[in-house]
Amino acid sequence: MQDHLYPYQKAVIEKVRQAFIDGHKSVLLYSPCGGGKTEMALSFLDATSKKNKRSAMVLDRIVLIDQTSKRMDKYKMPHGIMQSGSWRWRPNELIQVCSAQTLEAKGSFPDSSLLIVDECHSQRSDTTAMIKNNPHVRVIGLSGSPFTKGLASTYSVVISSITISELVDGGYLCPLRVFIAKEIDMTGAKKVAGEWSQKEATDRGIKVTGDIVSEWVKKTHEIYGGPRKTVVFCAGVAHGEDLSRKFADAGYNFVSISYKDDAEYKQDVIDDFSQPDTAIHGLIATDILTKGFDNAAIEIMVSARPFSKSFSSHIQQLGRGMRAHPSKTFCTLLDHSGNFLRFRDDWEKLYAEGVSELVEGSEKPKKEPTDNEKEAAKCPKCNVVWSGGDTCLNCGHVRTKRNDVVAIPGEMVEIGSSKRKEEKFSAEYKSNFYAQLLGDCQIRGHKPGKAYYGYIEKFGVGPSMAKPKPIHPGPEVLGWIKSQQIRKAKAASK
Repeated sequence: MQDHLYPYQKAVIEKVRQAFIDGHKSVLLYSPCGGGKTEMALSFLDATSKKNKRSAMVLDRIVLIDQTSKRMDKYKMPHGIMQSGSWRWRPNELIQVCSAQTLEAKGSFPDSSLLIVDECHSQRSDTTAMIKNNPHVRVIGLSGSPFTKGLASTYSVVISSITISELVDGGYLCPLRVFIAKEIDMTGAKKVAGEWSQKEATDRGIKVTGDIVSEWVKKTHEIYGGPRKTVVFCAGVAHGEDLSRKFADAGYNFVSISYKDDAEYKQDVIDDFSQPDTAIHGLIATDILTKGFDNAAIEIMVSARPFSKSFSSHIQQLGRGMRAHPSKTFCTLLDHSGNFLRFRDDWEKLYAEGVSELVEGSEKPKKEPTDNEKEAAKCPKCNVVWSGGDTCLNCGHVRTKRNDVVAIPGEMVEIGSSKRKEEKFSAEYKSNFYAQLLGDCQIRGHKPGKAYYGYIEKFGVGPSMAKPKPIHPGPEVLGWIKSQQIRKAKAASK
């Protein structure tokens, strides 16, 4: 069963096993969207069945149950499905794929020595109670966004598989190109439990529907020369329907799906959209597309559902477009919600470091960026979010050096800066940057002197430290190298 797993997946499986040996009963396995959580889960289920022990996997969407069952058939893993009306109701099988809703209706869980909970950040009360009331059962929770309240009291340890940065560098995920578009104004909007009311988000979202459509038309032609597969995360059902009509008026076929549609219709639409020759340009939904929807061919995402604190939901949305596919080198995000800048610090930390601990109550309403901070974050020419260096990676615009400082009682703060960025040019940072430049030279077959002169271009002086050991370049350094190439190409063409 493990023959098809990547080395990092095999390594994390051993870490989870060690956590059980160390005495943990409930382990949360963090892996980014596209990191292979299901493959690792099947490996655990298969190993348990081979010991003649029972195991179960709990999922909360029919489409997820179907996908998991098909994957098990691919690996010839005998199993039953505990879901109302399923033709595969086989309670005697050692492996059970379970609908969370069916188990809740029955009021009981299948007897098992291992329980795997998919999308465990959803924190369903019956599942949580089962975990806490049955300490003899080993539990693995799977999540790509483990930031919701209650996880730290349910799972005693978190095991990280790999970072988003490493998956992008390895070609398992594709990078994002983010454009800041006209934002839905949520100033003064009512909040429920710290999150904006969906009714208010819907009403305000409808006001910028025209801008959402026109921006998509503009960018899809500027970047790709025509329409590409798109998903739109709308603010509510009425907003989705309004968007569908406005896209149709512009000559494009966008289908809105919601909880009001029956399951068969939604699945038919998703299946149609998945075909290479589909007539559907895009799908529109609130949260239906954030779980159980894995279409690697998606090249454009439109964020039009603002979140005040739900970093988990934001991450789930980003994951829909970052899966690698032969047809794309990056995924475009058109942000009308303000979510990308609102959660940018959290995203950058997660992107580079992954998850090392579960923090109770880690999702809190975010402070809104000021207008100056929003302007400083994007290229003034094309509105793409700056990504290292002074040259826009999208249009080649060179940023004018500024020293915009605002006075705050007791301190001076540079607009767009943060405490983390104040440490950016520490000795450690410079040494690490130099090591990555040397690593890039190794990969490309260039002489180390190219890294030396690249260091001078970046910092204005030659390196004062001993030459570090080359390391694999990350997204920041690769982005900087690309920006320098664009700048030099433009200079040479003049």
